[in-house]
Amino acid sequence: MKPTLLLTCLSLIPASFATTIYLAGDSTMAVGGGGNGTDGWGDYISPYLKTNYTISNHAIAGRSARSFTREGRFATIATLLTPSDWVIIEFGHNDGGSLTPTDNGRTDCPGTSTEICYSEYDGVNETILTFPAYLENASQLFLSKGANVLIASQTPENPWETGTFEYTPTRFVGYAEIAAQVAGVEYVDHGAYVASIYDTLGEEEVDGFFPIDHTHTSVAGAEVVAQAFLEGVVCGGWGLRGF
Repeated sequence: MKPTLLLTCLSLIPASFATTIYLAGDSTMAVGGGGNGTDGWGDYISPYLKTNYTISNHAIAGRSARSFTREGRFATIATLLTPSDWVIIEFGHNDGGSLTPTDNGRTDCPGTSTEICYSEYDGVNETILTFPAYLENASQLFLSKGANVLIASQTPENPWETGTFEYTPTRFVGYAEIAAQVAGVEYVDHGAYVASIYDTLGEEEVDGFFPIDHTHTSVAGAEVVAQAFLEGVVCGGWGLRGF
């Protein structure tokens, strides 16, 4: 099901688009999602784009803003960028938790700014930044290459899981918006647009989008989540300026 508003918005996507769109995120964006027949939303924006482009999906399951940084994945994307490319960054599902008693290598330092934590992970002492700081640093790196950057809020878990629609954004939704503001890049509250569509579709259909847990979507669910992202881009008021 595709709400009328969504179709109207998608029809407005301009003909000029970046040569390559790089995607940085976790399993909810990644090819293959969380496995077992699930899929991330990243590649499903392709059918709605009107001109020559390439989707380069670097999202990978189990990653947080911190681990994506530590593993050099943002740096790898930066080496590939050319001016006018886009990078879409979306994290949050794996960024919570605690650094003690055991550091899982994904948890960020609490806070919204320049706070720093220290921990040992995998036998290495690590300086850990806040969630916004990781996104801000990545954004600045990409901007220095002449690329455009969009930070999106994380997708919601199944808001119909209890039988009643309930959507309460996690703190990482607000953190993502802070990061975009500080870095001076575009922001889309992807979670809010997804939740709105889920509310419209109803419990039965949305429950069917989550075959293995309340986080990872089926192909049909991934398609809806991708459509919601594009709705946020175009109907959010800034998409017609070039995305």
